[in-house]
Amino acid sequence: MKIQAKIFLVIFPLIIVTLTLAEAASYFSAVNGVTRVAQTLLGFKASGLKNYADSQWDLLAENNYDSRPDMIFAAQEAVMSYAKSIILSDSEIIFALDAAGNTAAATSPVEISGGERTALLRLLDEESEGLLAAKIGGKERVFRTFYFIPFQWHLLLSEERSVFYADAESIAAQTAVTLAAALAAAAALLVLFTRRLTRPLERVIAAMNGIISGGDLSARVPVEYRDETGHLALTFNTMTGELEKAYEQIKRHAFESALAQKKEERIRKIFQKYVPKDLIDKFFASPESMLVGDNRTLAILFSDIRSFTTISEGLAPDELVKNLNRYFSGQVDIIMNRGGIVDKYIGDAIMAIWGAPVQHDDDAPRAAFAGLDMIDAVKEFNKKQNELGKPEFHIGIGINYGIVTVGNIGSERKMDYTVIGDMVNLASRMEGLTKTYHEEILISESLYEKLKEQGALAGTPESGVSSPAADGSSLPARLLDTVAVKGKTRGVRIYTIRRKLREDEGRAWALHNQGMELYYGREFSRAAEKFQAAVSILPGDFAAGNLLERCRAYAAAPPPENWDGVEVMTSK
Repeated sequence: MKIQAKIFLVIFPLIIVTLTLAEAASYFSAVNGVTRVAQTLLGFKASGLKNYADSQWDLLAENNYDSRPDMIFAAQEAVMSYAKSIILSDSEIIFALDAAGNTAAATSPVEISGGERTALLRLLDEESEGLLAAKIGGKERVFRTFYFIPFQWHLLLSEERSVFYADAESIAAQTAVTLAAALAAAAALLVLFTRRLTRPLERVIAAMNGIISGGDLSARVPVEYRDETGHLALTFNTMTGELEKAYEQIKRHAFESALAQKKEERIRKIFQKYVPKDLIDKFFASPESMLVGDNRTLAILFSDIRSFTTISEGLAPDELVKNLNRYFSGQVDIIMNRGGIVDKYIGDAIMAIWGAPVQHDDDAPRAAFAGLDMIDAVKEFNKKQNELGKPEFHIGIGINYGIVTVGNIGSERKMDYTVIGDMVNLASRMEGLTKTYHEEILISESLYEKLKEQGALAGTPESGVSSPAADGSSLPARLLDTVAVKGKTRGVRIYTIRRKLREDEGRAWALHNQGMELYYGREFSRAAEKFQAAVSILPGDFAAGNLLERCRAYAAAPPPENWDGVEVMTSK
């Protein structure tokens, strides 16, 4: 056997062992990293689902609905709807098992055989934590589970085993290919290097044969062992260096992928219940900015159903929920279509804001037009109610515009993205005043001024112009009064708006607005003439009639010199 072969047989096994260990280390590290990321994601989903289920149950408990089967069923439906929203693949299934092992709910149909159910219940009874595996619906699946006591459900978040470990299997295949390619390259290089390494020996033999045959003792053989050996070491070091570089790159990509996924899930968890998806995407560049409190000028809308207690007493609970859901669905769509967000539901009331988390130049007009849209939507809603023989809904809407504090408020366990401040309270009081002034919608002085500034009003009370623009983009407004809501001493002017006016309404509103100017100028007799003329055009008009009576009273007994026209409200 030639010495070249002997060197090859000695060195090549060492290369095989070294490469195999390096590739194996890279493979197991990469697989463990990818699998850990997948497990963490599944665990994160399970944690998010449990938190959402807890929040739904807390909501029932806070409203004393935790003993009502229909409300519990609605909460269960909400939990499963949320479960569907966190599914990332067609093969992923989230389902709930009751105490008997029957499927109580599932995001996708799943058929569990008797044997599978027995094995699954045995696993659940062991209360094992972490990642579990079982055959479900005839397929091997891995899953995370937790027991939700209020529903008496075992909730399982499952994925097909082949899909769950697809990345790990891909890494195994890539590792095998890389190892085979590396070994092939190493063998070729080793043949080349051993050939060059034994070349001096061949020269020695040739020189010796020449000396024997020719007797020439001057023949010399250059010694090249040190150069060739150093070149082999450099090549091996380069190869192992590239392998280490590839391994570090795999670890870095896995880490960055895990961080990106957690970052996205955190932001979506904060805003998923009240911010449209396109707004969430805008904040991925700087998510921390969403969590900082800020003073901001925005529009606040409150909407409430009149006499809701009477309505609820006349409907069965399930019918009441259906009616409310249909009503809320239409109202929320309008708010979001106008660029606002629903801050919260307060019983049958809705609180919405424009200007946070994203501000627009036209937040004030958006809020005003949304309020009018909501009133129109209730009229369509009532047509359906009449067809179904159900009671009609009538609403009052109050809108204010001003500086509030906006941000995430609460504790680490429960936070709400909301707004607080006097401007919020005033908006709520404005909604309450709709009953006092017999109007469906009231806006504050600050919102009125902003609408006028942005050209959203068809005219001003001072000018008496009341007809809307031809394109319907501007609104007629009527000044109703100056009031100090309960708890406040400073008065604010309140207005009502319409989308458009009839010809007689336009004339009456113009007279009314002119009368308001005379009223605040203490010309009560002349103001009474204007209001009387408005009532003559619109018999039964409460606003003009109310001011007419007030002017007659003041004309007979003038108010004190420091009178500023402010009506103090003693109730909410």
